[in-house]
This record gives sequence, C-alpha cells and structure tokens, in this order.
Amino acid sequence: MTIGVRDISRNINILQNYDYINIEDKKTKEYKGLLISSKYADLIKEILKKKIEEERQKELDEIMQFSGIASGDTENMSVQEIKARKIDRY
Repeated sequence: MTIGVRDISRNINILQNYDYINIEDKKTKEYKGLLISSKYADLIKEILKKKIEEERQKELDEIMQFSGIASGDTENMSVQEIKARKIDRY
C-alpha cells in the first residue's frame, strides 16, 4: 500500500493494518521511504546493520590498498596481505 505523508499525520492507526507501507509525496509523486511494522523492526535492523558493515569494510579495504601504495611498502600485495603485514607490525 502507498500513502502520503499527510495521511500518516491525519490517521496514524492506518499503520496497524499492514506489515509495511510505502510513503510518497502525493503532490510530486516522489518516493519518500518505507514504514515497517514493529514486528519486523528487529529483523530489518539486523539486515541493515550487516549491510552497512559490509559497505564500511569495502571502503576500508579500498583505502588500505591505496595507503600502502602511497608509502611505497605494498610491493603489489593484495588487501589481505597488506592487512596481515600491518597486524604483524603491531
């Protein structure tokens, strides 16, 4: 089901009948987000937490790859090799 932002403020009880609801700005037809039932909140939080952690790790891996290149001590090593070498140093 799709409802407008104003519809939520006018009748919050509408959320009790659905597992999730799409929110859109009725005037501009712009998608604003998704409201999820409280019974699925913990599940969605865990999924998002894992996804965010994966994205952060990917960014860190990319940074680590270039940090060694900048200092000239990577010798064409993979990200895993660079991490292992840095761990051994400390």
